[in-house]
Amino acid sequence: MAAIPAGFSAQDYLLLEQDNSVRHEYRHGFVYAMAGGSDDHDELCLNLIELLRQQVRSQGCAVRSGNVKVNYADAFFYYPDAFVTCDPRDQVDRDVKRYPKFVAEVLSPSTANFDRGEKFADYRQIESLEEYVLIFQDQMRVECWRRSFGARRSQLQDATQERWESQVYGPGETVVLESVGLVVAIERLYQDVNLAPVHP
Repeated sequence: MAAIPAGFSAQDYLLLEQDNSVRHEYRHGFVYAMAGGSDDHDELCLNLIELLRQQVRSQGCAVRSGNVKVNYADAFFYYPDAFVTCDPRDQVDRDVKRYPKFVAEVLSPSTANFDRGEKFADYRQIESLEEYVLIFQDQMRVECWRRSFGARRSQLQDATQERWESQVYGPGETVVLESVGLVVAIERLYQDVNLAPVHP
């Protein structure tokens, strides 16, 4: 991701996105042009979105792709590869969503460290977010991070007391996306994706 010189306000960024054919993400005053993805990246996104839409459409939830922004306060605006929102407040603004319950990113070599580090830290600030999923495109591996407050979740007000627990799925396993109730064989998610051969 290439950064545009710092000093942008969130309002400046939104004006830039209105009149620009290139998508950008925004984080703490910095604006980053988004790089293009591979066909395998796209295949994984489309497979996931297809599965999500079949699962949540009857629940009154919406699935969005990497064309709609997710925002928290004025801190960041990201374009997740896929996300689900079930919150009626997200029906107000057609371009920006603020209350996702599920977010997924397909990892690219140029963005993997950021997606697993700073971006995950940013997403954790969204109180409605229950699950953050990282999908590898060079191997059959799905990493699910789930927000957990334990048995006292409803009594806790301090977000610092929350926990994020991870579960990793690999070949031959069934992926469980708890926040949306989706259970699917990992091979279905990776259908038509050209994975590198595994050498013993």
